[in-house]
Amino acid sequence: MAPKIKIPATKYPVERLTLGNGLRVVLSPDRSAPVVGVAVVYDVGIRSEPEGRTGFAHLFEHLMFQGSENLEKLAHFRHVQGAGGSFNGSTHLDYTDYFEVLPTGGLERALFLEADRMRGPRLTEENLRNQIDVVKEEIRVNVLNRPYGGFPWLKLPPVLFETFANAHDGYGSFSDLESATVRDAQEFFDRYYACGNAVLSVTGDFDVAEATAMIERHFGDVPARPAPVLPDFDEPGLTAERRESYTDRIAPLPAIAAAWRVPDPIGAFDAYLPFAVLAEVLTDGDASRLVERLVQRDRSATTMGGYLGFMGDEYQVRNPTAFLLQAHLPPGGDADKVLRTVDEELDRLATGGLKPGELDRTQARMATNLLQETDGVLGRAQPMAVLELQRGRPELLNDLPRLISEVTAEQVAAAAATLRPENRASVEVIPGGAA
Repeated sequence: MAPKIKIPATKYPVERLTLGNGLRVVLSPDRSAPVVGVAVVYDVGIRSEPEGRTGFAHLFEHLMFQGSENLEKLAHFRHVQGAGGSFNGSTHLDYTDYFEVLPTGGLERALFLEADRMRGPRLTEENLRNQIDVVKEEIRVNVLNRPYGGFPWLKLPPVLFETFANAHDGYGSFSDLESATVRDAQEFFDRYYACGNAVLSVTGDFDVAEATAMIERHFGDVPARPAPVLPDFDEPGLTAERRESYTDRIAPLPAIAAAWRVPDPIGAFDAYLPFAVLAEVLTDGDASRLVERLVQRDRSATTMGGYLGFMGDEYQVRNPTAFLLQAHLPPGGDADKVLRTVDEELDRLATGGLKPGELDRTQARMATNLLQETDGVLGRAQPMAVLELQRGRPELLNDLPRLISEVTAEQVAAAAATLRPENRASVEVIPGGAA
């Protein structure tokens, strides 16, 4: 028997502190390159949106770039780019993040900018209407006028889930967006954008004592507000298969996506990890089981992908979440045949186990990807902030490659055995465009 591949570990240092106003801070110094990453993550995402306000978490992310009490519109852009840096923000199911990457000398600038808008963005009628129009155009470009727009991340949740929090359209309906008011925005900020509901993470080239003093200087006097009580978004799993289809007027070819519920990614992390490995075994690379079978041998699919979490953020999502498979099919492709083949391969893996070397190869590739992702300062700042927010364990980022390597072949086979047709939700794209 060949010796198991040794997975290298990262040892990025982690220091944690909490300011008097409740803001949690994670510091991870690394003096190897003259660059710093700053991330602020708020514990609010798509699942937190109230009914009648679909798309509001994403809309509010846009509003956070529209100036503040001290800075005019576009000032954030100018200050970061003028210092040779980059910035952005993104909205997820369970959090919203904002981040900057700057040369070392720009650290205090980034801290000032984030603290300034944590005190309050410039919520005006003009800014709100302008950003509603921006978000509506984003929906047109990314969903309504794009082949396979919203597939499967907007199309599968309402098939798999029942509750509004889990099933609704995270981009939002035009009517909900257009009816939003400045008062709604202010109430959303007051509720969710509190110091006690946020984590600040700083990584890269800095001195811990100096950075701590800067953070106290800029964030220490942000008014304290407690975090809202986090709802329990869990709901019962499926007891019978659910299948839906829709016509995409501009999609040239058919497609199919399927999803199954998986264990709690935080409360049952040991049970959850084998599904992350299973996704890679099934779909990552030409030698993976479903790619080899469906794409190369049967030619019943042209592409095949698998992952955990509707937004592909498997280690930064709360319960409930899902294991997803998606395939694009050739002209005249048969979605039922693809699903039957998936069932066959899952059964084969569940009963026959993994082939020699299959698990080692997969785990080595996953570890390599994790190591590459954390090589840059932003690849540490953002996930460390989320891991602190959701688990109180930013150092888990160092442990992930090892934990992945400890998943056994028996655990992967057992995970495959749970993915049965009777607890599957699937959605089929019927092409309405010319091939």
